[in-house]
Amino acid sequence: MNIPNILTLMRIVLIPVLVATAFLPFEWRYKACAIIFALAAATDWFDGYLARRLNQNTAFGAFLDPVADKLMVATALTLLVGEIAEAWLTVPAMIIIGREIVISALREWMAELGKRTSVAVSYVGKLKTAAQMLAILILLMSPTPLVDWKWLSWFGVALLYIAAVLTIWSMFAYLKAAWPDLDPFGKKE
Repeated sequence: MNIPNILTLMRIVLIPVLVATAFLPFEWRYKACAIIFALAAATDWFDGYLARRLNQNTAFGAFLDPVADKLMVATALTLLVGEIAEAWLTVPAMIIIGREIVISALREWMAELGKRTSVAVSYVGKLKTAAQMLAILILLMSPTPLVDWKWLSWFGVALLYIAAVLTIWSMFAYLKAAWPDLDPFGKKE
């Protein structure tokens, strides 16, 4: 167990804390959820940085890091959809969560074929992650944007839609890279 892996595990431990906080009967719960999510997002960046900097990359970390990210993002989006319950938020949240499931399955399949590097994280994927993390953070701070449309709320919604577009773009890029191995009409070996 090394520091990057501990940070990744901490992100997973923060998930039930985020959920419990979201259901507290206090108005400050929104800000607290945003702080918890910001802490989790910081550990996501920091664990990767430390793993590279300290040369502490492990198979366990390579497996757990994307799982922790997907769990935290899916949980936060689900909480937001439950709180806001509007199509303008539900649709991009479904796109983001659905893409994560598809790409996780694709990466697992490609790993079984020994071709995991053909679906490695791309630059567009990194931009998508940054946009969605910032969007979720902003929306957690102000979960009633239809009532309180401040410029920051608009910015959070815009970032969420940017993240959804980048999500689709990166998913198609990954599928295109993997298509020769997935093509149902291709040659049989």
